[in-house]
Amino acid sequence: MTFEQSQTRENLMRAFAGECMARGRYDYAAQAADKEKLYAVGRLFRFTAAQEREHAELFYTRLAPAPGLLAIQADYPARPEARVPALLNFAVENETNESAAIYPRFAAVAQAEGFPDVARLFERVAAIEKTHGDRFARFAQWMRDGLLFHDDAGAVWVCLNCGHVASGADAPLQCPVCRHAQGFFVRQAAMIL
Repeated sequence: MTFEQSQTRENLMRAFAGECMARGRYDYAAQAADKEKLYAVGRLFRFTAAQEREHAELFYTRLAPAPGLLAIQADYPARPEARVPALLNFAVENETNESAAIYPRFAAVAQAEGFPDVARLFERVAAIEKTHGDRFARFAQWMRDGLLFHDDAGAVWVCLNCGHVASGADAPLQCPVCRHAQGFFVRQAAMIL
């Protein structure tokens, strides 16, 4: 089978489009988090959006052997939300779908069609998408439980603006160094750059 006639080629285009859309959704979600003064959550969305951009590029460059117009039929999630908890839950749902269903299916097709390097790419990106989903799920759970800025066992908190480190059950209400609000603090163990 030639690459031009393969389902793998179409799946690469679907994956490229999906990753571009995920990046856009996460950029919008970051803006919503900032409006709610949840700057660390906004940083989480931006951090992940940058990785989605890289995934898109990886898939797009694999289309090089058969450039040109490629029409595809695909389903893409659209659920515009205004509140951060819903945005986090939607992100978990999408990342889980990519990691557990979509990319493993694409990998199997690529392997069957004789494109093992593309199959490996889908498998590796699926593993990364699982970490994205797990990270979003952790933040969503903290928000649900009212623990985004509190940890009964105590935690090390880092200001994402200036790097100040504080320890305790609660993130400081305001950074004592740069005076940024509590929304800039994140657990060091969950740090996102």
